Amino acid sequence: MDDLITPVILSGGAGTRLWPLSTPARPKQLLPLTGPRTLLAETALRVADPARFRAPLVVASASHADAVEADLAAAGCAPATLILEPVGRNTAAAIALAAHAADRPDRLLLVLPSDHHIDDPAAFAAAIARARRTAQDGWLVTFGIQPTAPETGYGYIRIGETIADGVRRVERFKEKPDRAAAAAMLAEGGHFWNAGIFLFRADRLLAMLAQHAPAIAGSVRGAMDAATRSAARIAPDAAAFAAAPAEPIDSAVMEKADRVAVVPVAMAWSDVGSWDALWDLGPQDEAGNTVAGHAIALDTRNCLLRGDGVRVAACGVEDLIVVAVPGEVLVLRRGHAQDVRRIVAALSPPIEPPATRPADGGRCPAGRGQAAASSLAGPATSLVSGRGALSTIGRGSIAFAPLTSSVSKRLAWLITWLSRLPTIAL
Repeated sequence: MDDLITPVILSGGAGTRLWPLSTPARPKQLLPLTGPRTLLAETALRVADPARFRAPLVVASASHADAVEADLAAAGCAPATLILEPVGRNTAAAIALAAHAADRPDRLLLVLPSDHHIDDPAAFAAAIARARRTAQDGWLVTFGIQPTAPETGYGYIRIGETIADGVRRVERFKEKPDRAAAAAMLAEGGHFWNAGIFLFRADRLLAMLAQHAPAIAGSVRGAMDAATRSAARIAPDAAAFAAAPAEPIDSAVMEKADRVAVVPVAMAWSDVGSWDALWDLGPQDEAGNTVAGHAIALDTRNCLLRGDGVRVAACGVEDLIVVAVPGEVLVLRRGHAQDVRRIVAALSPPIEPPATRPADGGRCPAGRGQAAASSLAGPATSLVSGRGALSTIGRGSIAFAPLTSSVSKRLAWLITWLSRLPTIAL
């Protein structure tokens, strides 16, 4: 009987904080954001060593089944089982599905979000090795990241007494504090970010779920008892699973169970949870710009610029995030990337670009926000001003720069360059 660990990869998230690139139809785990492979593929490859791990159990949205299978097959990491959630019910229910699908009750499960980045996989492997014995003894183990800033988007873990070498008892969890509380925890020390990565036995997780969240446990058990199976796919019963309360594993189990441990680890981790996080991950040029896809930066500092299917250009601006895809453009100040969720909540359906030039010559009222907008069809160029300048070159093209003489000269060159290609430039 082998003692390999079964990775459980959770791939049900929508990734709305990375709109407009990440969408419900193609969430961030299915995007190549930190390298040539998708975040999902990178996660699977991180635990692909057959000497330590079994093939993964992957829990994903039913609507992403084909995309997930194709992505993992291309990476050479086909899952042992693909569990298809009919509806999202947060991480407690998703992990319970995987625990029921484990090949034996005492199998160690390594629970991994599919959309995180780890730049030091050797440190992660060492942390798993330190956690292994404690998890086999029936503890629920999480992994803690040394905080580098008073982040309000992460949960925190206060460490307690030593259990084993490199393993500490969890004294308490603190869910996403405000900035003052986060700063106080950093100053106090002994607090770590909750990475949302766990190691425990399948039977221990299910026992703790039955004790502390019986409604979730019962609904998931019923959904798996009535599941349909086809090859490597498992489709839990939709009605039974939909009855499960939507609750994260942290509040459903981890904060209530009595034998919970944490392994602190420094592994250059990021949850890739915002455009600010992607700017931090870089790479950055000498002016501090992260430029990806079809994008160019001139006289620009500390910006993230990304164009997918359209060309983005920035001239004479700083501390901006600009992301453009066909039909959608995001512009916001760096440091405010958590506000993307508010933007997504307020969005209308995408606006199609007009087929003909407007009667007013392409001008829109100036002075709203940072700049006014201009929309043209064909090769014509117009320049309008608010507190900035906008120019449109061809259908679906916008150029943005502050109105100063030096920048305007660069903008003129930019317009010439952009006019050769379908472009969005800001």
